[in-house]
Amino acid sequence: MKRLLLCFTSFFLSTLLFAQTDTPPTPQWRPVYHFTPAKNWTNDPNGLIYYNGEYHLYNQQNPFENKWGHMSWGHATSKDLINWKHLPVAIPETIDRDTSWRFSGCVVEDKNNTSGFCKGGSCLVAVYTVHQPNRKLETQYVAYSNDGGMTYTNYDKNPVLDLQKEDFRDPNVRWNEQLNKWVMVVALPQEHAVRFYSSSNLKEWTLLSEFGNNKEGFHEHVWECPFLVQLPVDGNNAKKKWVLFVSSGGPHGGPFMQYFIGNFDGTTFTNDNAGTSYLAVDEGNTFYAAIPYNNQPQGKEVLVGWMVPLKMPTYPWRGQFSIPRDLSLRTTNEGIRLFQQPSSIITESLAKLSANRKTEKKNLTINNEDVALSSASSFNSNANLIEATFTPGSAKSFGFIIAGSSSNTSNGNRTKIMYTIATSELSIVPGGGNEIHPLVVSVKPVNGRLKLQVLLDKSSLEVFANDGEKVLTTYVFPQQDATQMSVFAEGGNVKAESLRIFDLTK
Repeated sequence: MKRLLLCFTSFFLSTLLFAQTDTPPTPQWRPVYHFTPAKNWTNDPNGLIYYNGEYHLYNQQNPFENKWGHMSWGHATSKDLINWKHLPVAIPETIDRDTSWRFSGCVVEDKNNTSGFCKGGSCLVAVYTVHQPNRKLETQYVAYSNDGGMTYTNYDKNPVLDLQKEDFRDPNVRWNEQLNKWVMVVALPQEHAVRFYSSSNLKEWTLLSEFGNNKEGFHEHVWECPFLVQLPVDGNNAKKKWVLFVSSGGPHGGPFMQYFIGNFDGTTFTNDNAGTSYLAVDEGNTFYAAIPYNNQPQGKEVLVGWMVPLKMPTYPWRGQFSIPRDLSLRTTNEGIRLFQQPSSIITESLAKLSANRKTEKKNLTINNEDVALSSASSFNSNANLIEATFTPGSAKSFGFIIAGSSSNTSNGNRTKIMYTIATSELSIVPGGGNEIHPLVVSVKPVNGRLKLQVLLDKSSLEVFANDGEKVLTTYVFPQQDATQMSVFAEGGNVKAESLRIFDLTK
């Protein structure tokens, strides 16, 4: 997220420029199983790649302050996507006569040394945007690493793409088997467009086509952080579709991601749902600038997004990333749609983390009441995973109350995750003191059942409905004693056919 910072509402702008030098530490809001930098500001995930048995995560980072600025590429590695080793800045800004900040991009493994940068086999190549505020210029650079991604050397003939434009950014590159070349998708933010380029060596790029230009999807805010992947439909590898993702300011203001399903013939992307209708990746108010991991060993597409900070300050870090999500396409009554679920990679890690700290209930009937799921000694950490399958009954609404205070359960310090039967709406209703507005999405039971996955991690909240048909991502900022949770039904009964709760405290 770059110049979009200047285009959002004054509310969002004040969020990013909020000085925090006097802010007290907030360990109660530090996530357990979501990525946060050790300190200082972070925004877009960059260069996500699995390499030599480790997940490498690069990120837009301010190495000096807990606010946006001095953009460089921070770096961390993990073997399980939960426990992270924080490493020195991999690609720092340069400050000379032309200040150059390192904006977003990607990292690929050049397995066949197409670039000529590699020594003794493959190497990692970063393709990213250099932002020069003094020159009002954004260009695309490449840099290479022969030490496993710890440090990068810039190509001596950079930039590799220069349109002499102030807004031209966020390249995402993949190897295309059909072309036997690298394909880049990169944003023209002000034109509400993306461009496709091809290259045989990552250094010389040929324009293929352009998509958007105010004719496709939602285009009232700048377009950023595009990427293109191919996914099987209904798990059928013989039936695949290309999916183009774009980040933008949304129809209600604030962060928003949309996607387009269609075909890419090696030159042009064609949208199956032509026109200005749009499909939302996430229905919450914080999910943005997501990109997938390259080189996934299982061959899956695993998406990670930035959770844009809201007004409530955190310290000594600010900003975090979403749970990694497995992507799939499924046929629905509305057509082919994107589904997202917490990645199987991380759910295995979470299962190990919870160990014996889990419980399961079967065929639990809740009748116009709140049933406690936590106690003074269990499931009271605000770091939990809840998985439930409900069969709606006579209740008007049902769901979960999380981050509640035992001294004030009727209002104030709690957040309600509620499904309203009459309107088929899933909503997140914040308690007093939280900085979120109510979030609502339409979703209907499947075969008479509604499935919910709730991931609460200190200050982050992600709710997946019906195996990821719909997702709501936001923040909550509970007070220190607000750690209670319960399942509820209002105006009648509902049956929880299965209910599993995991305590994910490390």
